[in-house]
Amino acid sequence: MAPDGQGAVPVTDPVFDTPVTRAYGTRLPVVAGGLMWLADAQYVSAAARAGIISFITAASFPEPDRLRAEIRTCRDLCGGAPFGVNVSMLPKLIQGEQTEQVFRLIAEEGVRFVETSGRNPEAYMPILKEAGITVLHKVPSVRYAVKAQSVGVDMVSIVGAECGGHPGMDMIGSMINAALAERRLTIPFLIGGGIGTGSQLVAALAMGAAGVVVGTRFLVAEEVAAHPNYKQALVDASELDTALTMQTVRNTIRTLRNETTDLVSKLETENPEIGIAGLMPYVSGKIGREAYRTGDVSRGMLSAGQSLGLTDRVEPLADIVAGMEREAMAALARLRPVGV
Repeated sequence: MAPDGQGAVPVTDPVFDTPVTRAYGTRLPVVAGGLMWLADAQYVSAAARAGIISFITAASFPEPDRLRAEIRTCRDLCGGAPFGVNVSMLPKLIQGEQTEQVFRLIAEEGVRFVETSGRNPEAYMPILKEAGITVLHKVPSVRYAVKAQSVGVDMVSIVGAECGGHPGMDMIGSMINAALAERRLTIPFLIGGGIGTGSQLVAALAMGAAGVVVGTRFLVAEEVAAHPNYKQALVDASELDTALTMQTVRNTIRTLRNETTDLVSKLETENPEIGIAGLMPYVSGKIGREAYRTGDVSRGMLSAGQSLGLTDRVEPLADIVAGMEREAMAALARLRPVGV
């Protein structure tokens, strides 16, 4: 879009023709990563119309019929534009887990793209490959990306320590992840964690990435189904307003700093052996979900990365993406000699 959202950008620079855009059929090599409770058909289809790809979070629709209905609604809203489904697996298989059934449902619905995370997807690769599904696996550092590559995923997204949500235990920054990935991987990789500008997209491409993953920067999109007060809190926050907690249970999470993060940090400092059972009354996802409904951000673990410093207003997702494209074009112009 033009600066005021008054029309489409007429030309896409050839530099944006990458394995990501070719795999997904998108205009820009940008992935809007799955957002728990928030990446629904409205949000994902808005990404599709903006020229990028996003993923419905399957865990947000735990009943199979609801997930199937959401996929079908998204397909209708996308009008042929690409979209996918995110399947976030727990770090360890637990009794009663329905991951295999979810993958089979996705395949039955003819979904062509899947984003996986949480643990090694190797056990499910035969189901996905038989269905012709392109698999993007999300990891927190390059050593896990190397393993994912070995089990046959098509692409990996590596989200650094700056990211909202779970940056893993290694806490490697995005710049280092990109440099290491360029040396150690042969499949296409994307870089995430603190990404929110077009200049960062250009930097990632220059470092060998095929694209970027964006989460926090898109949380203030109009199409995100969350209370206006929640979005305004993100607009008002800065890169200094996140907190890391839950390191004691080896499940580090970066979230918006609030009363809950202060309390959890205190509990972990005073009792490092507290365990997940002791933390659960404060960190349950159900508590955080209420913030999306009510706009009260004082409680709950509300995933947010350091790109909070870039969330300056609430606007349509297409306008955020268009702004990133303008920034990318400006970055390219700075790099190119006059007349090239």
